[in-house]
Amino acid sequence: MEAGFGVPGGAPPPRQSRGVAEGLAQRLGRWIAEVGPVASWGERLRRDRLQRENAYRDFLRDTYGDNVVAAAFTLSCGGGVRFEGQEDWIRPEGDWQPQVLHLRHVPVVALDLRGSPLTYNDLDNLVRLTRLRHLDLSDCPHLDDWALGRLHFFGGSLRELSVARCPRVTERGLATLHHLRLLRRLDVAGLRVPSPGLMRILLEETLPGCQILGIDLGDNEGTGTMPPPAGGEPPL
Repeated sequence: MEAGFGVPGGAPPPRQSRGVAEGLAQRLGRWIAEVGPVASWGERLRRDRLQRENAYRDFLRDTYGDNVVAAAFTLSCGGGVRFEGQEDWIRPEGDWQPQVLHLRHVPVVALDLRGSPLTYNDLDNLVRLTRLRHLDLSDCPHLDDWALGRLHFFGGSLRELSVARCPRVTERGLATLHHLRLLRRLDVAGLRVPSPGLMRILLEETLPGCQILGIDLGDNEGTGTMPPPAGGEPPL
């Protein structure tokens, strides 16, 4: 029986359409066959790189301790480090390796990681620090709420923290900072949070004695205030 007029699929597709479809399927199959090994190779490279980084970090930790691990990581990111008793920052521009190794038994008290590619996993290099008092994470493009949740490791030492202008930090991440019971200055300028004025009140309640920077009590728009980017030494 012939298909009725206007019924979809009533007639078989033209030979030309079938040929085009078969050609596309063949090309797609070849593409998958070619890309599959490349993707697997890329994943293997990523795992190998991570294993090398972990092995290097473990070597540094076993040989020189946690302070050298944190300092070496920070300087490799272009940041700055201060050890206890120092007034000047160690920066990557100079010959920092001998100085860092010489100070391996001195606690790291300040890290400047502004604008670095720091991620959740990279915090493995820092969380064992027990005397860290100053941490600048402003303008870090990959810092997110999950990473902020890991800062509870510094609850017994951290006094100053900046997460200003970190585009992936939200009110959920800020809520995890209540563990930082010794915090005295917190810079949250430029974060996109709902009702910034209310967020400041909540932060002041959960962090008593902490000065909240970068949010106006009267600011009820979708963003906090955003001062110009800091230059020179860390603002905290």
